[in-house]
Amino acid sequence: MKIALGPLLYYWQREAIFSFYDAMASTAVDVVYLGETVCSRRHELRLSDWLDIAKRLRAAGKEVVLSTQVLLESGAEVGTMHKIASNGDFLVEANDMGAVQSLVGKVPFVAGPHLNLYNLPSLQWMASLGATRWVMPLEMKRTDLAVMQQGLPAGLQTEVFAYGRMPLAFSARCFTARHHNLPKDDCRFSCIANPDGLLLKTREQSGFLVLNGTQTQSAKVYNLVDALDDMRTLGVDVVRLSPQSENMAEVVAVFDAVRKQTLAPQAALQSMQPLMPDQGCNGYWHGQPGLDQVASAGQAVAA
Repeated sequence: MKIALGPLLYYWQREAIFSFYDAMASTAVDVVYLGETVCSRRHELRLSDWLDIAKRLRAAGKEVVLSTQVLLESGAEVGTMHKIASNGDFLVEANDMGAVQSLVGKVPFVAGPHLNLYNLPSLQWMASLGATRWVMPLEMKRTDLAVMQQGLPAGLQTEVFAYGRMPLAFSARCFTARHHNLPKDDCRFSCIANPDGLLLKTREQSGFLVLNGTQTQSAKVYNLVDALDDMRTLGVDVVRLSPQSENMAEVVAVFDAVRKQTLAPQAALQSMQPLMPDQGCNGYWHGQPGLDQVASAGQAVAA
């Protein structure tokens, strides 16, 4: 089983991004996804910069995948997507059907988690188009994945989002700009001030969602470190960890230790508590509400 680092979902300073991936080059991560998937107005890095990082990571022994933007709204964004699809050097993660169409019949690709692959016919169709790996939708439960794995097309790898705040929805509206009473076209790049997103609380002051520009995330951190053995039994090939601004190398080390069976799953859960930006959850995996934390015995604890 491989460990993948998903695409960076937040807007960071240029120097912070380069430093982050320099640090990730020396971790146990096997696969690294690169690129802007949320908002094209985030301009600290251009495509040429992402390609430079990709080459450095590949030189460090990492498999590199370039991710396309999820929600395309302009001709310029479509143009960037086509440039990524035709890069000719690195594997591409298609995050919308436009990207899939630009890759069909040309090169293999990764079917991203936002393509709504919820049943075997859709998965078989995607494999016939050239997908060599698919990323399970975030809210799919373990029992549904088991069914998918039983009919998995030959040669198709399975990847599961296993750590991080979950990207739940995308919108044409920028919620971070709205929070600051700014129009989207004059957002002043305000999301750069929140390296792990802007926490949205309920009236009772409990964390509910995280605003990340045009993306809405869970406030709690999805964490399936205690399910790695189960995933291995199901035949999962890759587990995805989503980048966060602090303690990422330590999070990778914990997942690697559980993968190597040098750290018990329950001990891993405990050791990760101080490493996470919020409380953990794993409800979706167990077929429960996503913000629930379900014990390994299968009993839900208070959310």
